[in-house]
Parts: sequence; C-alpha cells; structure tokens
Amino acid sequence: MTSRRPKSLKWRLVGHLAVMQAVMLVLLTAIILIVIGFMWRSGMLGDSYEGSTIDVLVRAVERNAQGELTLRPTPELLRMRSENPDLWFVVRDTQGHRLFEGTVPPEVAPIAALLDHFEDALLRSPSSDPTNPAGVIRWADTEAGRLQMLTPAKGRLSVHTIVAAIEPMLVNAALPIFGLMALATILVTPFVVRRAMVGLGQAAGDAERIDIDRSGVRLSLDKVPAEVVPFVNAVNHALDRLDKGYEGHKRFLADAAHELRTPIAILTTRIASLPSGPDRTRLLEDTTRLTILTGQLLDLQRLDQSEIALAPVDLVAIAERIVLDIAPLAFAAGYEMTLEPEAEHVMIAGDETALDRALANLIQNAIDHGGRRGTIMIRVARAGWIEVCDEGDGIPPAEREQIFEPFYRLRQGGRGAGLGLDLVQKIMRLHGGHIEVVTGPTKGACLRMVFPLPASTDRPEQPS
Repeated sequence: MTSRRPKSLKWRLVGHLAVMQAVMLVLLTAIILIVIGFMWRSGMLGDSYEGSTIDVLVRAVERNAQGELTLRPTPELLRMRSENPDLWFVVRDTQGHRLFEGTVPPEVAPIAALLDHFEDALLRSPSSDPTNPAGVIRWADTEAGRLQMLTPAKGRLSVHTIVAAIEPMLVNAALPIFGLMALATILVTPFVVRRAMVGLGQAAGDAERIDIDRSGVRLSLDKVPAEVVPFVNAVNHALDRLDKGYEGHKRFLADAAHELRTPIAILTTRIASLPSGPDRTRLLEDTTRLTILTGQLLDLQRLDQSEIALAPVDLVAIAERIVLDIAPLAFAAGYEMTLEPEAEHVMIAGDETALDRALANLIQNAIDHGGRRGTIMIRVARAGWIEVCDEGDGIPPAEREQIFEPFYRLRQGGRGAGLGLDLVQKIMRLHGGHIEVVTGPTKGACLRMVFPLPASTDRPEQPS
C-alpha cells in the first residue's frame, strides 16, 4: 500500500485564503445590493429620477420592416403606461422618423418642434417648480440606432437600471480587486509560511542529529509557531523517556556484567583444576567466551560514558602481548598462530586498554569462526593498520557490512553474542579510524583495523 503524498501547507493556505476572499467579495456584493434594494423600496433612492421613461423606451424601441420606429410591448412599458395614464413622449432619429405617444404639455410643446436645435437638456418652465423639471431631452443608443427622446422628467429608478449600473462596477472594479488579492495571496502566503516555519526547520535539524550514541539532544523551540509547540514538547518528552529507558538498560547490562565476573572466575578456576582432556578444554573455551562477553559489555558501558584519552602506543607491542595471552586458547582449539610485523615499532595515537580489547575480540572471532583448522595470522603494517586473518570459510560479500551490527551473527546458532565486531567498530571510530573486510592471503576471513597515522608520517600504499 503506497502512502499518500502529504499536502503542502502553503498551498492549502493559498487555496483557503482565495476561497475566503471570493466568499467575502460575494457577501460584500450581496450586502451592497440589499442596501440599494432597501433604499429603492423605501423611496430613498431614485424617486426623482428624470431618465426613467427614457430607460424604458431604450429597451422597447425597435424598427419594423419598413424602417419605421415602433415599440415592443415590454413588461416595463406596459407597467409604465398603466401607472401613468397621462404618459407622453417623442422619439425621433436623424432620418426624420418620429414616434410619439400621449399629449405633450403646453409648456414643452414648443420645444418638441425644435428638437433639431437641442442635444441634451433638462426643461423647466417659469411657472413650474424648479426642483420638478417639466421634461428632458436626451440622445440614447438603442437597437434601432441612436435616437433623440423627449420625455417627462418625472419618474422612478427601475431595478433594471440599477442592475445595469452596478454590473459594470462589479466587472470593472470588484473582479480586478479580487484578482489582485488572489495574486497577492499566491505570492505572499508562501513567503509568510516559509518565514513562520523557520523554527520547524531548526527542530528538524535537531532531530537529524539524534543518535543512539548522542543522548540528551532535544528539539529546539526557538521560532517554532505556537500551534506546533505542543507537538515539539511531546516529542521532547518522548525523547526524555527513551533516554531514561536506554540509560536504565545500559546500567542493567553493566551491573549484570559486573555480577557475572566473580562466578565466571570461580568457575574458570574450578575447571582449570580438572584433569586434562577434551571436556576440560571445551569447558575452558566456554568460560573464556563468557569472560570475553562480560568484558565486552563492560567495555561498551565504559566507551559510552566517557571519552578515551589518546596517547602514543605501539601496535606491534599490543599485538605481541595479545598473541601471547590468547595463543594457548587458539592452540587448544586446533589453530596455529603467527605474528608478522613489517617494522619493529608502529606508533599511533590510541588508548592501549581499548586497543587490547579490540585486537582480542578480532582474534577470538577468528577462533570462533575459523573452522578449527589452519593458521590465524596477525599482521601489523607500517601504514598504520593491523589485521587478523584465518583459513575458515570466509565472509560472504553481501554480509560484509552487516557483521559489524550489534548482535548480528553470521551463522545462526554460532558462538558468541554478536557484540565483538560492534565493539571493535566503536573503538576504531573513537580513534578516528575504521575496520573493514579485506582480501587476505587465503580464502578465509580477514579483518583490518586502519588507524590514522600522525601528520608527519607518510602512509605507504596499502596492499589489498
């Protein structure tokens, strides 16, 4: 089952903000229309609109097949006729066609004969109320062409006229404003989100540095958004619990190793007092492995708790000492042992106790997996490396990285607990070096510990 790709926060915000802006624009438009409609119905808007008759005629006038001006019986025209029994108007074009209805008032009649001399005008008679004009003259564009109209100047603003006036405002103003707002949202929101998430980037960097060998690392709360702080705190609390559990686990292993050392020593002494024979040899091998295992656990604890102090040490001297200590065990297991140093002294910077344990683990690994035959060869090179080779079945190429993992066993049911090579790898990392599997003189396993030489020492080319 494939996991769904997580959605981008910034684009989710962009989408939500754009939708909210559109909704707000629609609501604002609706409110404006409601207010205008309320003002219109209450008479506050459009009760003295001089162009009401002209607006109705513009939408009703047309030409017949002979080119004469006629009127369509639109609902607006019919309603205007029913509401104004004394309705009158004159409509003309530049070709002399005229359309009129009703009786033109006497004060306006003289003007009706002189329309050629007028463009747009608002007519008032001396006897009429100055605030209540008698008529209006205006040119208008219609389906029948450009026409001049003379109509009463008294009327009311129609809904159709209001909508026709608002529509250009929405198209020419509201839509561009919404477009600018959406564009600003698309450009600004990613920048704002990126700035707001700087703290999360720092917390992610802290999380990348969390490792089993580096306890106490916590995610930083600096510049983390307040909404994310509870999550970061929960992660830090979880790390606290994991650190406490891991420390308790390490203390348990160290305490167990300390408690086992005394009974293992007593057992080894009692076995050594037995008569010589195959059973005594196997029992000594088993107790030796127990001793090495407890030593490995204690070494792991010591390496985790403190930094090792590096001092000049001689790899040849270390190899000679460890070979002398382990040779009896190797001989009893059926092996020969050889030590081949390329120089009398090979000096490096290291911790002698830790290196003793690392080399002893490699030789013990060769004893456990060398097939109880052939020779275990220890070679020390001027180039600053020391290797242990056996004549066993070797290490498959696919497993040459896995053997250094803790508790990994090359063969199930084999000897050892799978801690020896992991311990060697930790010791080499503390020395700035590494351990690797190389091709030896035989088909058996060959493990090499490579150390950094002092800067003044030229490292010769390493043989493969």
